[in-house]
Amino acid sequence: MAGAVVGGAFLSGFINIVINKSLREDVVNLVLGKKLGSDLVERLKISLFAAEAVLDDAEYKQLGDDRVRDWLNCLRDAVYDADDFLDAVLTKAATQKEVRSFLPGFFLNRHRKMADNMEGVVARIEFLVNQKDNLGLQKSTKDNNLSSSSSSWRETTCLMEGNIYGRENDQQALIKIINDKSESQLSVIPIVGMGGVGKTTLAKWAYSVVEGFDLKAWVCISETFDVDEITKKTIEEITKTTCSLGSLNLLQNELQKILSGKKFFIVLDDVWSEDANKWKQFITPFQCGAKGSTILLTTRNQEVASVVQTCPSCTLNELSEESCWLLFAANACFPESNRNPTLVDVGRQIVNKCKGLPLAVETLGRMLGGKDDVEEWKAVLRSAIWDFPMKNSKIIPALLISYFQLPPYLKRCFVYCSLFPKDYYFNKDKLILLWMAEDLLRLPKRGESLEEVGSQCFEELASRLFFKPYKFSSKIFLMHDLLHDLAIFLAGDFYGRIEELGEQEEKKLLTRHLSHISRGSLGPPISKVFNSDMKSESLRTSLYIKDLLSMKSKASKLKYLRVLSFR
Repeated sequence: MAGAVVGGAFLSGFINIVINKSLREDVVNLVLGKKLGSDLVERLKISLFAAEAVLDDAEYKQLGDDRVRDWLNCLRDAVYDADDFLDAVLTKAATQKEVRSFLPGFFLNRHRKMADNMEGVVARIEFLVNQKDNLGLQKSTKDNNLSSSSSSWRETTCLMEGNIYGRENDQQALIKIINDKSESQLSVIPIVGMGGVGKTTLAKWAYSVVEGFDLKAWVCISETFDVDEITKKTIEEITKTTCSLGSLNLLQNELQKILSGKKFFIVLDDVWSEDANKWKQFITPFQCGAKGSTILLTTRNQEVASVVQTCPSCTLNELSEESCWLLFAANACFPESNRNPTLVDVGRQIVNKCKGLPLAVETLGRMLGGKDDVEEWKAVLRSAIWDFPMKNSKIIPALLISYFQLPPYLKRCFVYCSLFPKDYYFNKDKLILLWMAEDLLRLPKRGESLEEVGSQCFEELASRLFFKPYKFSSKIFLMHDLLHDLAIFLAGDFYGRIEELGEQEEKKLLTRHLSHISRGSLGPPISKVFNSDMKSESLRTSLYIKDLLSMKSKASKLKYLRVLSFR
């Protein structure tokens, strides 16, 4: 799953950063000496330029060709090593004035070893470049018109937030179920449907219009149903304060005290667990509410609904073609008057390929918004990605197309978010600081600060629906779970979260970015991860690590860290 796609134009952005670290010959000679391979940097640049020339083609072909995928994995690993080498040279050049002939032999040997290591990296890249013909990689791609160079950012959007298309009958049915159960002690109503069909959108609408409830709360669940953690989150969402209670007994007593005698409306968004025992344990404190209390639950799984429901499910089917078209037109800022008939025809064909999924329709609408080049729209329609065979995959082709259309630096910023768990509340300013530390942003234009560049990058991703604002905050954002799946899919083994590493996945040789954002006691301890075969000395990110004692003996070896953050 995680290692299925890496590289492509994403890697092109990384290669450009490495190439731009063009070291002068005198800097290399100062650190390594003329006799220790003065042509290394020049060979590195030539080989990287040669590799970059075929990345657009490789980006598509690796989706259905494991050989190309492995080639990109190897190339990306080598580029990381090359970047580490250049940083080491720059660091040494900044801390020494010259290499004198009377320096001790061990000092020169250490530099010779450094040059030898770099010789190996350059040879690896040159070897990989020589394999491009065997893999059939070309310098051009059939989807040229879908390249990132055509990207244009809209600072504002004409779409009003909260519009729902084609769900009038579902809205009426849901409200009727809620009203009909006003005399029941506790109603659990599941909204069931496939990913991207609009379950959360319908739940948000219901949350905003229902009246007559004493308490309301919205709780994100996702794939792990930890009773302690979800109970704690529910308390915090209701009270709007941090809960420090430890045991489940204390948590449930507190929640029962809060809900007792109150009529409440609580949404549990994105439930996956079919464990009836966990659900029975979790639901206990909710039985003490007033009549008419309601839990609205969204899930992709009918089996989950069967376990939790106390009344009929609200099942969402795909949107009609006409409703999808209205949604697409609204997001593309495509007015009824003065429409190009050719664009309408191509747009309707694109909408038809989205198979009734509003998330796909909305995302592509945003991507094409404000663009009136028919060939650009046709490039989206012709993309081979629509037919990409994704067995048992959560990836929607329309979202992959939208990702491919981003410029390289935005791709890197987006994929970086795979380090965070699903339903994570992104603080815009903090995420921008992380992007800055990792050197993911584009170069500032004259007069721009890096913070301003980061803010523009964030807003551009948000304008394309890669982020959505959380409630009424201008600084807190969420990522749709299908987009989070896409980020993990593209990150490969180079990004990892400790709590998601299983017994068979501890040894991640390629991992360069690591996070530990704990939700309960999930995943192996960090000490176990660092004692595995992972190249911990090559880590660039160690984010939100809690186990300080495990890190203490390793910290001195983390020479290439950009981010070190302790909880």
